[in-house]
Amino acid sequence: MKDYIYQRVLEVSNYIYETRATVRQAAKVFGVSKSTIHKDATERLQKIDKRLAEKVKKVLEYNKAERHIRGGQATKEKYLSEKNND
Repeated sequence: MKDYIYQRVLEVSNYIYETRATVRQAAKVFGVSKSTIHKDATERLQKIDKRLAEKVKKVLEYNKAERHIRGGQATKEKYLSEKNND
């Protein structure tokens, strides 16, 4: 694994763990795709730091379980905003 990838994996993983960020949020912060963040946090991190990988996995699982709630909230806010603008 190249040094810059190794460094990015650790930075991304620590960011996700410390801030409880979603894959989408981390991708925006680090300027890479969601696919890259996901691969870094799941596959590559496992080879570097198994303990951190378990912690990050729990955050990602929590975010995945909650995404339908966040999506519903965003839709609700969208329609309330449209209603208020009319």
